[in-house]
Amino acid sequence: MENIELWEKKGVFIKFLPAYSPELNIIETLWRFMKYWWLPFGAYSSFDNLVNEVENIFWKIGDQFQICFS
Repeated sequence: MENIELWEKKGVFIKFLPAYSPELNIIETLWRFMKYWWLPFGAYSSFDNLVNEVENIFWKIGDQFQICFS
């Protein structure tokens, strides 16, 4: 903490984040895509079905399932 002014003079800035900030956590982004776009409605019919559908998505991330921010 004592070096913050020195770092700022060199162009390094410290940003303090809240203890929980889901918009900055990449796994939260993945879960949001899975929940709202990729999981079929029938996945919620049973726990076993949900597990199977989530595993299916994990195996196909990067091929069939991709997160694009544009």
